[in-house]
Amino acid sequence: MDISKVIKKYKFNEQPNDFLFWQSKSYEERLDALEQIRKEYNSWRYNAEQGFQRIYRIVKRT
Repeated sequence: MDISKVIKKYKFNEQPNDFLFWQSKSYEERLDALEQIRKEYNSWRYNAEQGFQRIYRIVKRT
């Protein structure tokens, strides 16, 4: 999915409703946008691309 940057100026009392915008999108589009935001945040915050975490199980041997 490719998201293009669009800038629009509105008067403060004429701003569109974000909730209505996102409600008009399918759940797949909303999840794709959320995943993109998560990736960008992790890249900015941790300076790395986050993948699956490893899970370890400790087993007591006798």
